[in-house]
Amino acid sequence: MTATGATRPFATRLTLADALTGGAARSMLLSAVLVVAGAALTSLAAQVSFHVPWTAVPYTLQTGSVLLVGTALGWRRGALSMLLYLAAGAVGLPVYSSASHGLDQLFGFTGGYLIAFVVAAFVVGWLAERGWDRSPLSTLGLMAFGTLLIYLVGVPVLAVSLGLPLAKAIDSGAIVFLPWDALKAVVAAGLLPLAWRLTKKG
Repeated sequence: MTATGATRPFATRLTLADALTGGAARSMLLSAVLVVAGAALTSLAAQVSFHVPWTAVPYTLQTGSVLLVGTALGWRRGALSMLLYLAAGAVGLPVYSSASHGLDQLFGFTGGYLIAFVVAAFVVGWLAERGWDRSPLSTLGLMAFGTLLIYLVGVPVLAVSLGLPLAKAIDSGAIVFLPWDALKAVVAAGLLPLAWRLTKKG
């Protein structure tokens, strides 16, 4: 609140992690633990996969985890967590989708999506710190925006790396994933505001 009692627009508020830990998450030690935990969660989520008839590429929980980590931890810790995730895979840990790893993943056709994870975590974290994860409707918008950012970076890299026409890259690198990503966004829109209500700080 300002001196006049008006709420400042774009004022930074607690993240969900801060609220759930009573503010303790703002300590350097716990922040470091949360960054590592976010990277670990994303690596586990990337291994949860299943196939659907309309694409050979499996659906995973990876992007859902990226957006959840960014939203819950805020832009600084969320982006750092995704940078740690990328670094772990780059040095050889089997943390990417289907236990893949290595620099070839970062510089290949999947590289755009992986780099976009850092961008998306940063942006959704910044928006979450400004209250976008407090209501179902705004959380749905937050998840949709984060997903769009991943597509916007990932699809062009996919097209260039594989020599695909842009329309084909959009179809195989974004459109086929829309039903699954939409479902994850709806689930997040229900769970994140509920988590805030449970903290009594939302």
